[in-house]
Amino acid sequence: MTTTQTGTTVVLPSLGENVTEATITRWLKTPGDHIEQDEPLLEVATDKVDTEVPSPAAGTLLEIIATEDAVVEVGAALAVLSAQGSDTQDTPAPAAEATPAPAPTAATSAPARAPVSNPTTPEAAALSAAGDRVEKLPRIRRTIAQRMLESLQTSAQLTTVLEVDVTEISRLRNREKEDFHRRTGVKLSFLPFFVAAAVDALAEHPVINSSLDADCTEVTYHGAVHLGMAVDSDKGLMVPVIRDADTLPIPELARAVADSAASVRTGTIRPDDLSGGTFTITNTGSRGALFDTPIINQPQSAILGIGAVVERLVPTLGDGGALQINVKSMAYLSLSYDHRIVDGADAARYLATVRQRLEDGFDPSDLQ
Repeated sequence: MTTTQTGTTVVLPSLGENVTEATITRWLKTPGDHIEQDEPLLEVATDKVDTEVPSPAAGTLLEIIATEDAVVEVGAALAVLSAQGSDTQDTPAPAAEATPAPAPTAATSAPARAPVSNPTTPEAAALSAAGDRVEKLPRIRRTIAQRMLESLQTSAQLTTVLEVDVTEISRLRNREKEDFHRRTGVKLSFLPFFVAAAVDALAEHPVINSSLDADCTEVTYHGAVHLGMAVDSDKGLMVPVIRDADTLPIPELARAVADSAASVRTGTIRPDDLSGGTFTITNTGSRGALFDTPIINQPQSAILGIGAVVERLVPTLGDGGALQINVKSMAYLSLSYDHRIVDGADAARYLATVRQRLEDGFDPSDLQ
């Protein structure tokens, strides 16, 4: 922010480590509007997150310098506010044409799919009549698309799937969920149990919590578990990171997962909260999927997918070898991993350890 006698220049503030630029997605004020200090002035998008930029001072918006869809660097001028303490009513708002409207982008961003205004073929006429629309892909969606493709092109990815019996956890959860919610303010889902087991197992299988360098010459075995939790939102998939997840008991894990999801969905997540992960979990079962083949979040070596917990009839051998059929709470765990550093046997051993931890069950004291 630079203040002169004529006004305050609003600049793009630092948005996090390694973030050097942002795209202006929407202005929340128009020239002539009054704005209070710290009131949201505009929305910007980076490669990591969409966020609001607050006004650094109170005043009247005199001029918009960076229009919507413009890409600006950190520190670049965005707008001009009236100088603090000035009589904003004596400052005329700039003419409407002073702020050029953004040029239409549909035809330039997707020429092959742009609506046909004068269809000359039956096929084109049918497409036009169908009411198709072309929208500019949000920057965060473009970033997701680019990174997913880069991940597949960077590493040799393979997925191993294993089934786990969480019947004992289901019983414990049903007994303790009301008390847990009363004490912590967080609902007790299956997810914290899966997260705790997955994180605990990494200590025994460090290759799953590792990163391979670009040249495939060195591997880093991470001493801490900085856990990425994939969160679905209206703006796209984001992966906030829970730092030192291996040190957190179940109540704190549950709270951290809930807080991370809330910050993504309310748009308050910070770019720095989305970097530095060493291992990722995605709970595709929250939408009913039985299992998934998730894509690795580079430069990590693995990502664990958690499927839906479903009640099924499961045959087991009882005492004396008699066959029994019981109702069990079952779920699939799927581990996608970088086959350049993780072998199939490594993945299977890790999943077996997670399964053993879950099937051994937890104690009510684990929820304190």
